[in-house]
Amino acid sequence: MYVGLKMLKSFQTVTPKTPVLQAQKLLDQADLWMLLVTDGDRLVGYLRSEDISAALPSVMTTLDKHEALYLVSKLTVDKIMRRDITTVPPELEIEAAADIMCKKNLAGLAVTDARGALVGYISRTVMLEVFVEEMGFRDGGSRLVVEVEDRRGVLHELSGIVLEHGVSIISTGTFYHDGQRMVVLRLACDDASPIAAAIQQRGYRLMCAADFVAEWIRQ
Repeated sequence: MYVGLKMLKSFQTVTPKTPVLQAQKLLDQADLWMLLVTDGDRLVGYLRSEDISAALPSVMTTLDKHEALYLVSKLTVDKIMRRDITTVPPELEIEAAADIMCKKNLAGLAVTDARGALVGYISRTVMLEVFVEEMGFRDGGSRLVVEVEDRRGVLHELSGIVLEHGVSIISTGTFYHDGQRMVVLRLACDDASPIAAAIQQRGYRLMCAADFVAEWIRQ
């Protein structure tokens, strides 16, 4: 999956000359955390609610009321916008974009092409939707969590067991917990107990929430 296939293409932007009060209204009405600032189709920065909140008191406290109100009405986005924006290309793998957001604690990423033109936006909500889709949650079925050795052929062996029972695999996911690899299988069946028993007979250990209860309590 690539960023360009899941990015938002319809979202609110402002220009450097947009009045700050208008930008604030847009943020409030749409409950946004930031607005991307464009000059033509080129991305030049972004503006957050806290940037506006930080700018207005300084204006209000240094001038009398009438002067302050006049200047606030004339204050434009280019005077307070941020230019240190993180961007990604549409061809970037979506997990790489998620890693950038995680490491930098970002709520979203602007997507730009090779010319620097803004072509999309990807948010935490989009990332969560991708995760839910990848794990096959909305497709129903049954879920098995298998503790495995981190070696070649494990997925082949597990999928072979599922195939022997004539069941389709909706999704697979692999995770680490305390250095141990876990494989999550979502299967297209209502009752996965025969498959679970067969997996255990092959020497694998099945995991469930109860296996982690004591750990959660300690924490």
